[in-house]
This record gives sequence, structure tokens and C-alpha cells, in this order.
Amino acid sequence: MKLTVLGCLGAYPYKGQGTSSYLLESDGFKLLLDAGSTTLVNLEEQLDPLTLDAVILSHYHHDHIADLGVLQYYRQLYPTLEPTPVLPIYGHTDDPIHFEELNLAGVSEARPYFEAEELKIGPFLITFMKTIHPVPCYAMRFVEAATGKVFVFTGDSGYLESFVDFAKDADVFLADTYLFEGNERHHAHFTAKESGEIAKAANVKKLVLTHLPQHGSLAELKQQAENAADNQLPVLLAEKNLVITI
Repeated sequence: MKLTVLGCLGAYPYKGQGTSSYLLESDGFKLLLDAGSTTLVNLEEQLDPLTLDAVILSHYHHDHIADLGVLQYYRQLYPTLEPTPVLPIYGHTDDPIHFEELNLAGVSEARPYFEAEELKIGPFLITFMKTIHPVPCYAMRFVEAATGKVFVFTGDSGYLESFVDFAKDADVFLADTYLFEGNERHHAHFTAKESGEIAKAANVKKLVLTHLPQHGSLAELKQQAENAADNQLPVLLAEKNLVITI
């Protein structure tokens, strides 16, 4: 299982860095996880967007779906000799208007996921947990069926104790870390301290901080997470083109 960061900032792109978007690959299957600003141009550096197999979205805030429409247009309008397969786009149905917008005739098809049900997409088995956020948002736990390797993505969320069980023993924990220590129990995002504490308590093997702030010292953000985890696990800062083999 390979994770490639396409965009890793929260809220808005800044100085060449885009917002939340990740490419998850296994056994030739290519899954796009969220589609924030600059996703399409960064995705083109990794693969032909026409070969993408599926998309899954944590929620419908613009910094997570800003490039979804242009991805749909790309697949609709790019000249090819053979028809491009319809792209499955998985999303929650708590917001039916945005969910329906995932449909584009002949181009993409909206497919639902639900918190109470395991979802199989290609080589991945995925379970979900609703987070604390101003709009409905879901964290995701991916298990690579062939190896049992586990990748957990928080989506956007304030602190929830249930993340400790949800992320238990994950090989990689990709955590929303938009805030510096001192802003704990925020209504929408983790602090670096909370990311580190959850990672340690969940016994994850590697913590990757993402949904990063545009301002302030990212080195300090990383240090705060490392301190909270008692320096017991590797902590990385997400950045464009970071590749992690899971």
C-alpha cells in the first residue's frame, strides 16, 4: 500500500501548497482520497487522471472537494479513442445536495458509504467514524485485504476519545493537525498535542501531520506532537509528493 500526498494544507492553498488530497494505491488500484485545491495538476505528476479507479470524500468543505469538478470535466472532455470508464465517487449522504453533485452523466457516479457498514473498494476494506466538525465528516480506517496493513485518516475533527480505538495499531495515522498546542478541544480540528496523544494511546506505528496551518512554525508543530507522544513513534509533516509505503 502506497500513500502519496497531493495537498496537505487546511482551508486554502498557499505558496504552491494545495489543500487536502491523497493518492492511495495497492495492487494497481488507484484511489483518490479527498480532492482539495491543486489536486488535478498534482495528480497529473503521479499518473494519468483517466486511469484513476475511484474517489472517496471525507466531507464536502471546499478545501476537500475544490478540484472535484475539474477532475470530472477532465474525464468528460479529454479526447480519447475509447470511452473513459465512469468514475465511482464515494461520499456520505448526510448532505444529499452535495452527494447528488457527485453524479455527472457518463462521467461519474455517486456511491454512498455509511458509518455502520464496512465498504470494499478494490483491495481496501474501509470502516468509518463520524467526527466533530461544523459539517458532517467521517474518519476512515483502510485495511489492505492482502496484507492486513492499516492506514487511518482522521478527516477533519476536533478531539474525540474514540479515535484511540479507531486508530488502534494503525501502521500510518494521518491526522488533521491545524492547530498549535494551547487550543485543545476545538470544535473542528486537532492540535498537535492531541494528535501526538492519540497516536501514542492508539499505539500507531507512524504519525503524519496534515491539514497543516499556513502560518506559524511547522517545526514547532511537529515538536509539539513528538513531545505529546513522548517521542515513542516517528512523526512526519505531510508535504506535496511525500510518499509513504505502508
